[in-house]
Amino acid sequence: MKPTMSRLVRVLLALAMLGAFACPALAADEEPELNIFTWELYIDYDTMIAPFEEETGIRVNYTNFTSNEEMLAKLESVKGGEYDIVLASDYAIDILRNDGLLYKLDKALIPNFGNIDEAFQGQNFDPENEYTVPYAAGTPLIVYDERYVDIEITGYESLWDPALADSVVAMDDGRNIIGITLRTLGQSMNVKDPTILEQAREKLLKLKPNIRALNYDTPHNLMISGEATVGYMFTPQVVWAMDENPNLKLVYPKEGLGFGIDSLVIPVNAPHPANAHAFLDFALRPEIGAAIAEAQQYQNCNKAADPLLSEEYKSNPALYFPSELLEGAEYIEDVGDVTPIYDEIWTAFKQE
Repeated sequence: MKPTMSRLVRVLLALAMLGAFACPALAADEEPELNIFTWELYIDYDTMIAPFEEETGIRVNYTNFTSNEEMLAKLESVKGGEYDIVLASDYAIDILRNDGLLYKLDKALIPNFGNIDEAFQGQNFDPENEYTVPYAAGTPLIVYDERYVDIEITGYESLWDPALADSVVAMDDGRNIIGITLRTLGQSMNVKDPTILEQAREKLLKLKPNIRALNYDTPHNLMISGEATVGYMFTPQVVWAMDENPNLKLVYPKEGLGFGIDSLVIPVNAPHPANAHAFLDFALRPEIGAAIAEAQQYQNCNKAADPLLSEEYKSNPALYFPSELLEGAEYIEDVGDVTPIYDEIWTAFKQE
């Protein structure tokens, strides 16, 4: 996800003012190459890849996936090889960890590891902080255009209101949309009971008439253009939509928030593990952490970066909101043997 040019210019100027970086040592037995696997543009070239390449002489190869599930299938097929850095979501990282596909970090090679905010450590997908470097955190939220929506939207349940027929754009993410459906039933986002999942299936199918579009990467564009008047989107998409359309109202769903952390990991058979550690340490520098947060418009995970963040960033209600709202916030987790049930529900919904 690329930042706006004005934000990007501010970040680059800040980096320039902070001066040159100390260059990490390159392992003598590793070629100057680093293979990154993640969503398109999630690690921004101008603010992160280009300065890392220039400083270290390590060439970065960037390969995209479109979903955590695609990433999991690929890493399982190559047995944790081929890639040096993977940036993916919490529940997917938990699957990789449990399958023995992650490299245990050598923290002696990551002097900046202490810059990680403790609030984003010790999570269920890495309880001992052995495998992950938190990169970005966020809370999907609802926005709607009060000029064209005749009801007050208070939470996930509102998305089912008949008044919103053909009006809603939502992320094309089955675990997330099934998760909020479960929350409207008073259940966890990670239910494993097939009976409850069947109830969620029946309810989710009733949402279809209200869905204008399912869009993972650019749902904010539909909110900006007015094609959709209600959106359920990831944090940066909410920010971008509100930046362009000041008529949008932000909703913290009354049923409780979902929450997620995307992290950088090294696969177990990475071809260039020393280069990967150099990249992780680079990512954890305060000025790079601030550049990541400002460019991606997710919550900052680097406590040393806090003083470098702009007031515009820190005053954004989609990024900073009352801490009590996070009480009871839920991660999407690996649901193990019932994963095929979730997949079937989502397939049925999309084909309806």
